[in-house]
This record gives sequence, structure tokens and C-alpha cells, in this order.
Amino acid sequence: MNSSVKSYGLIFLGAALWGGIGVFFRALSAEGFTPMQVVAIRAAVAGAVMAVFLAIKKPALLRIRLRDCWMFVGTGIISLVFFNWCYFSAIELSSMSVAAVLLYTSPIFVVLLSAPLFGERLTRRKLVALALTFAGCILVSGLLSGGAGAMSLKGLLLGVGSGFGYALYSIFGRYALRRYDTMTITLYTFLFAALAVVPFSGVIGMAPALLQPSNALSALGIGVLCTMLPYILYTEGLSGVETGRAAILATVEPAVATILGICLFQEQLGPAKLLGMALIFASILLLNTRNAPAPAK
Repeated sequence: MNSSVKSYGLIFLGAALWGGIGVFFRALSAEGFTPMQVVAIRAAVAGAVMAVFLAIKKPALLRIRLRDCWMFVGTGIISLVFFNWCYFSAIELSSMSVAAVLLYTSPIFVVLLSAPLFGERLTRRKLVALALTFAGCILVSGLLSGGAGAMSLKGLLLGVGSGFGYALYSIFGRYALRRYDTMTITLYTFLFAALAVVPFSGVIGMAPALLQPSNALSALGIGVLCTMLPYILYTEGLSGVETGRAAILATVEPAVATILGICLFQEQLGPAKLLGMALIFASILLLNTRNAPAPAK
């Protein structure tokens, strides 16, 4: 019983830490860093710290085969870089709470992509979840009600794009899981992402600003506190909890993002947005995904 409670606690804490990503993004954004530069900072810091961690604790997990690099191009560049850029851009155009909820449309895309790629059936349950997610996105965006609180179409597309990009991690990750430990997959996801985005993001030219104490703390916060640490906590928690239940418990992430957005940035949520969030959460509960790899958020 104590082991089970500990596992649930680790997963809950890890998901809650993920919910704080937007706080550090807003801090870096206020200092002039673009969404792509923040993606570079997050991937580089998380990858570097995790490489050191594994080199000390489990050096055997550092080894990969050259011919398998395409998997990490998929998880790191095609998925992580794309969905992080979409996610941070959606925060800029909407709010932490709305962007976090739209990120959680990812299970729907996993379902849709898994049908042709892995031969998984589109059941009635999955179709109902798809309908709930679609309705939830419309309500969250405020497109029906219009007015000052309505989300722009660009913001909505970026938010849903983050969900699609995150879903691609589960697709590429499923191939990688056949040969590698989840810790190895996550490490090389971040390293490949950093190698792809750092040289072209302009973040190197922002080095003097990044070395300022407040910005350095924000970089460590988004790279370690809200990326590496929650991943380790989540993975450790999975040892005592079913993956499906863990996926449901991880929905505390957008809840934490919502609370932080309201308390720290005075973000407003009307009845329509709250209903839309509830519908998206309901679709996650309905799907109760069991086979996706642990997240590399």
C-alpha cells in the first residue's frame, strides 16, 4: 500500500512540475527570448544535465546504434522541437491554461495515427473521445462566442499543433522502445533536439543575457525543474502504477498550469472555456491510453 501511494505521489508531483513550464517561459519571454530560443534552452539544459546524470548513475544507457538515429530525429526534432515551439507560441497568443489544455489533445492524434501505422481499431469509444475533444477545442478557443476573450485562429492552430507534435513522440517512441530504455530515449530526444535547434535559433547570440542570474535560474528551472526532474519522477512512479492510470493522473499538469496562470498572470476563464476543458479531460479519461511511452515533455 505504501509503495502504491509513493508511486502515485511521484507521478502527481512530476505532472505538477510540468505544469509550471509556462511560468519560466513567460520569464524568459519577458527578457526578449523567442519561443524557438526557449525551445533551444530547454532541450540543451535538459539534455546536458541528463547526460551527466546517466553517465554517473547508469552509463550503459548512453549507448545507441548509429542506424537507430532516425528514431531520435523523430522524437527530438520532428516531435519535441515542433510541439514545444507550438506550445510556447500558443502561450504567447492565448494563456498558459488554454495552451496546456490544447496540448492534451495529443491522445486523439495518437489514436488517429496508430490506426494506419499499427493497425489499431478505431472503436466507438475512440470516436466519442474524438468528438469530445473537438467540441472542447471549439469551446476553449472562444470562437463561437467571439468577443475580447476569443482566441485567434492562429493561436488555436498552434495549440492543436502542439498536441499533434506531442503525439508524434508516442509514434516514434514506440519504435524506439523496442530497443532502448525510456531514459535513453528521453536523453537522445533532448540531445537531438538541441543539436538541431541551437545553431539556428539565435540563442548563442543571446548568451550574455542568458548568463544574467535571473535568466540563468529560469533556464535551469525550465530545463531541470520542469523537464528532467519530472520525467525521472514520472518514470519512477510508473514502476508501481498502471500506465493508463498514470496517464489520467498526469492530467494534473493543465490543472496546475491553469491555477498558476490565474494566480500569477491574472488569466481569465469563462464558463465556456471551463466546459471545453472538462470535455477534453473527459476524452482523456475515456481513452485511458495504455501503450504510449513515458512523456518527454
